[in-house]
This record gives sequence, C-alpha cells and structure tokens, in this order.
Amino acid sequence: MVTSVGLCAVLRWVPAPTSAFMMYRHFEDLAYNQPFQAIDYTWVSADKISPNASAAVIASEDQRFFRHSGFDLSSIQSSIDVYMGGGKLRGASTISQQVAKNLFLIPSKSFLRKGVEAWFTMLIELLWSKERILVMYLNIAEFGDHLFGIEAASRHYFGIAAKHLNRSQAALLAATLPNPITLHAKNPSNYVLKRQHWILKQMKNLGYPSMKNR
Repeated sequence: MVTSVGLCAVLRWVPAPTSAFMMYRHFEDLAYNQPFQAIDYTWVSADKISPNASAAVIASEDQRFFRHSGFDLSSIQSSIDVYMGGGKLRGASTISQQVAKNLFLIPSKSFLRKGVEAWFTMLIELLWSKERILVMYLNIAEFGDHLFGIEAASRHYFGIAAKHLNRSQAALLAATLPNPITLHAKNPSNYVLKRQHWILKQMKNLGYPSMKNR
C-alpha cells in the first residue's frame, strides 16, 4: 500500500516512462514467438496536446469526467439495468479507471484485479488533478499495434504533432479507442467513421473543447 501511494505521488509530477499495458505487449510477443517490436511512445506535456484531443476522449469515453470522483455510478447502474433487462453487459469504466488499469495492471478478469483497479483509481483521484489524469490518459492510451499515446498516434496517422490535431482528427483517434488493435484511424471502417461523426456531435453538444472553466 505504501509503495502504491508513493508511486502515484511521484507520477503526479513525473512523466510515465512506460505502462503495464506497454510491457504486456512485449510479453505477448515473447509468448507467441513474435519478433521484437519497439513500442512507439513519446510523452508530451499538457501544453503540447490539442484541446481537441482532450475534448474528443471525454465526449467519447467519459462525459461526466469532471463531475465524478473516479466512478460513474449513474453509468454503472444504467449498465446493470440494461443487463438485467436482457441486454448485453456494457462497460462503464471512467477515464480515471482506464488510467489505473492501463498504467498499473495487465489485461485480466477477476474480482481481485477489479479491487486493485478500484484502489488505484481512488489513489489517482485523491492525489492528482483532473487535468493530470486526462494528460496521463492521453499519453498512455493505446492507439494501435505497439502504438501508445496521442503524440505517437498523431505523428503515425497524420504526420503532425499532437498540439496541431483538429477536431475531425481528434475525433477519429478517439473513435478507435474501444479496440485500437482492430479499429484503425488509417483507412477507417464505416463503424469507425460513424463513431467519429457521433463524437463530433457530442463535442459540439457538450461545448468542447472550450474547457477553461471546468
């Protein structure tokens, strides 16, 4: 517990050198006898990320980001209601939970893992600002095969730095986040394009990327 608190305290100020998900990709390569493939990852500070990128991921992933404390109880209850009514159980993870999962944990499904995820989610909500959580998310999110972070994704798909992303480009990247291994910003499928259009509408409805007072 002391180690986890100390680690989260340090990462409030220090760029993350890697993440559990990045290291897990290397483990997968070894497990399946794949040749070594370097992780494409470059950390950038908040002032080097376009507000459009922040707006797009909030509109896409967690519209109550600035109003909850790490867990969106309304979305969780809605997901349970849909499932109990015979629908498919859908995820209700917040951006904070995704940061906790991607930064500290490897992919798996167990009650123990969910408990550890909840612990780290509470820690980062307590120790970090919302802006820091968002910057961390944008820097460690997976956008493709061995491709992590908004800077690497921007340069890979559009040949520009993250600070120059326009609304359409940011929404397209956000549209791939549910499954960045099969959903691509390059030659996007109709599904990805529909998600991009939906995200752009949500950004407009929410008044993003004008977030100065949030």
